[in-house]
Amino acid sequence: MSRILCSWSGGKDSCFALMQAIRAGYTPAVLLNVLNEAGKISRSHGIPSAILSAQAAAMQLPVHLISSSWEEYEKHFINALQQLTEQYQLSHAVFGDIDLQAHRDWEEKVCASAGLTAVLPLWQQNRKVLVEQMLDAGIETMIVSCNTVMGEAFLGRMLTRQLVTELEKLGVDVCGENGEFHTLVLNCPLFSHRIEINTGKKLQHGEYWFTELELAAK
Repeated sequence: MSRILCSWSGGKDSCFALMQAIRAGYTPAVLLNVLNEAGKISRSHGIPSAILSAQAAAMQLPVHLISSSWEEYEKHFINALQQLTEQYQLSHAVFGDIDLQAHRDWEEKVCASAGLTAVLPLWQQNRKVLVEQMLDAGIETMIVSCNTVMGEAFLGRMLTRQLVTELEKLGVDVCGENGEFHTLVLNCPLFSHRIEINTGKKLQHGEYWFTELELAAK
């Protein structure tokens, strides 16, 4: 039985990659996410740690959260992989990248440092087909950050076929694989319940818009 770690962003690609890995017979053991230096929000998507923890709880999986600057990212990521490989007896790590070769090269390198094999279930698949498969599979996901080409009006919108058509008309990659936008999964077949959140202010940092996020009170 191959026990796997999932590099979990909280967004659609890592979620669908994990779903595909489970279908292929892998057993998920732990999620890994890298937060910013302050340890409040995720490094890549700007998702608060409490929401990442809520997603993990909905999957009945542990999540390992580490804080890092971009400069020390690789060192901390490798350290976490080594620690978790020993703790959970892991053999593989799952990533949601689609076709950025530099990302795949990095993932294979850091996995090798921990004696793991990198698994990329979405690799080189058609991006629009992938998005449609995600929607058909029951992944409910919201845009939580995007570039200035898309603009702040897209923040907080749920990914639908209609939205995919709008993105195509804008010339935006429908998977956001080039970093055009990032998403937050609110529900999927892996979750025991939907994650309820509130959105707050829309903030611009450089060339990106983010929306403030918090777990909705129960």
